[in-house]
Amino acid sequence: MKDIKVDDFLFEWGSRTYVMGILNLTPDSFSGDGLAEVELDVVLERARIFVESGVDILDVGGESTRPGAAPVSAQEEIDRVIPIIKSLEDEFDTLISIDTYKAAVTKAALDNGADIVNDVWGFRADPELAQVTAAANVPVILMHNRSNPNNAAILELLGGRYVGIEYDDLLQDVKVELLESVELAQNAGIPDELIILDPGIGFGKTVDQNLELLNRLDDIRLMGYPVLLGPSRKSFIGYTLDLPLDDRLEGTAAAVSVGIVRGADIIRVHDVPEMIRVARMTDALVR
Repeated sequence: MKDIKVDDFLFEWGSRTYVMGILNLTPDSFSGDGLAEVELDVVLERARIFVESGVDILDVGGESTRPGAAPVSAQEEIDRVIPIIKSLEDEFDTLISIDTYKAAVTKAALDNGADIVNDVWGFRADPELAQVTAAANVPVILMHNRSNPNNAAILELLGGRYVGIEYDDLLQDVKVELLESVELAQNAGIPDELIILDPGIGFGKTVDQNLELLNRLDDIRLMGYPVLLGPSRKSFIGYTLDLPLDDRLEGTAAAVSVGIVRGADIIRVHDVPEMIRVARMTDALVR
């Protein structure tokens, strides 16, 4: 894997774990950290805490991806994220990623200061997104996703999870489908060094499948691309420990630590100060 430079920031893969902090601009985020109305001061204060803690990337999203979430139009998503991205760009010297699967939202975000594309559908949802990303010559995170509303089961205390998701061979199927997303990127002209893979923890996998996939993350890493891991506060932790959203810090820390041991290059988290400490301690032990 080649190191890549994004603006003045250098990703030196394998040297340390990079941390992406989540900024949810949605009223229905699964994690409970969304906003009923997007208040600039609140978002900037959250971002300031992340930056002062040492975050590497601020990930801005305007549509919830939780099981059973209502879709949002591209225009509504643009209205949510663009003022925030502009303000983050003005306020902080930190990389910004746009968490969306829509080409129109991506283009608007990149035009206004975003540096990285984070697509939870791996170029499968919007056929124009690969070309928009290629034209901007920016890194892209391609996530594996088999989410289907028909397989979503939601409990009030523990939140949504997926049930009845069948794989012939979990790891092999995830790898094959990730490579299909990679091919879409390559066909659009995106070079391999700008591609980052995300196994999609929590997206179209049962609790047991999420646990297995996280513990076998090193096989995803052997595909030859940097790997992003996003286990933060997710329902597989809640169902494993029988804990609600606001009590999953330790479970997230365990998932992050094991993920780093298994080869994660970037962790995507809500609890940034705490998970930076987890990452730095794990790096000191294993890198």
